Amino acid sequence: MKRLFIMLLIACSTIITISADPSAAPQKKPELVIFTLNAITQKFGLNEGQVYSVNRNPNTGIIESSIKIVPFHCSANRIKNDNVLNAVAINFPQNEPLAYQFLHVQPGSNEMFSLKVINNNGSSPTQSTQRIRTNKNQEMWLMCCKNPENPQLRDAYAIVWESDGVDVYGTVYMISSLRPDIYAKKLETSKNTFRIEGRVDANIKDSLYNIYIAETGEDLANIGDDDYVACVPVVNKRFEYQTELDHPVAGRLRCIFPDGELCSAWINLDFVPGETYRITIHNGYYDEDRDYERRVGRYSGKSLLNDKQKRGIDDVWGEKYVDVVVDDTTTIDSVAIIDNADAEAWKLPLKIKLESKMMTIKTGMETIKTTYQLLGNAYETKNFSGTNKTTAMIAKQNETLDANFQDVVKTIKKSPEVPLKEKVEVISGGYKEILKFYTEQNQLFTAMTKELGSLPKEFEKLQKVINKLIEKNMNDMSKMLTEMK
Repeated sequence: MKRLFIMLLIACSTIITISADPSAAPQKKPELVIFTLNAITQKFGLNEGQVYSVNRNPNTGIIESSIKIVPFHCSANRIKNDNVLNAVAINFPQNEPLAYQFLHVQPGSNEMFSLKVINNNGSSPTQSTQRIRTNKNQEMWLMCCKNPENPQLRDAYAIVWESDGVDVYGTVYMISSLRPDIYAKKLETSKNTFRIEGRVDANIKDSLYNIYIAETGEDLANIGDDDYVACVPVVNKRFEYQTELDHPVAGRLRCIFPDGELCSAWINLDFVPGETYRITIHNGYYDEDRDYERRVGRYSGKSLLNDKQKRGIDDVWGEKYVDVVVDDTTTIDSVAIIDNADAEAWKLPLKIKLESKMMTIKTGMETIKTTYQLLGNAYETKNFSGTNKTTAMIAKQNETLDANFQDVVKTIKKSPEVPLKEKVEVISGGYKEILKFYTEQNQLFTAMTKELGSLPKEFEKLQKVINKLIEKNMNDMSKMLTEMK
């Protein structure tokens, strides 16, 4: 029985992502999108800057990847008179049911976008990255479909453009390559693959990360600056690294700034086969993967690092905040798994409206986590004088978060096009996540009370606010379930 499952976990982005089962058959080509993109390249395409490549399996002759990139340019008046950009806005949504990923980014958004292009090469897969949306003045439409002839491939169709009012400059992308979900599943099944999935704060300019590996913590302490095993680029504020290991080793991440200078600080980690470490790096501190560290890392009793290595050089990447930060496993991410048969229930305008509101919630949660980190020094020194402004700020941030969440609930409840059953599933999932976030904060106060004997007055006031929000949301959820039966 087909069912729709949408969780209120919206990612920090300004794009709409619709995921369906990419293995479903039969599959048709998005003819309207293909026709529109070909019309644009034929009328306005530029010879300079074009890319066209095809890779075939040397044994079978079957295409394994192809890339067609055509920049275009014309006057704003001409492209307006030809209505081709209007055709993009009409035909991409028309062909959206054929896609398992569909994205539209408006000008003004800071969200950049890249596509992974994976080629099998007749042996092991190789991966490159194609940058699609590169600045916030561009509008972008993109859809990804299963290739009709070869279900191992993904067909991506995209167009980006920007206008200064006089001219329009843009690029058309038509790319076929190995489906990333298949490639990722192969990696996930490998018992020897260690991965790092990193994010970089929007306010810092890290451009590269050197990766170092040593057999022991002692060897890592003596490793030279130039003895790195990989240099990983930061693309759209993200970076990834993976390697095959047959046993745990000591590892290190060290930033290279845009001017080529090697950062004086670093992050030491345990690299463990079959595991993935997720990290977000800020200015002077980082959000560690707490679950990873508890299971196989520095808090597991299995770490190869000594106490000093766990803290990093001169405490620049130290652990002084770690015990007062809300668990970083709580995030609000967008997951929309929609069966083709039910996709019409959630119209594009509603998705856009919800995505915008939920991004506000995501930002609010991240802000609260960051504000808790301001209390790190007070917690370490057990001197809580002067923390009243910070705790009052956290209380206000949580109240604002709750108001924004209730706004989302109200929007879904008032959407007549969404079936009642799906409304209940979506809203219930949202309440569970928001209650989890408040509960984790309350657990922090419980741990502090256990260690200190009692809470400082500022923290008592903050805990009362959190407890009221927990009680309120539990009552609201119960009331909602009763009303919507």
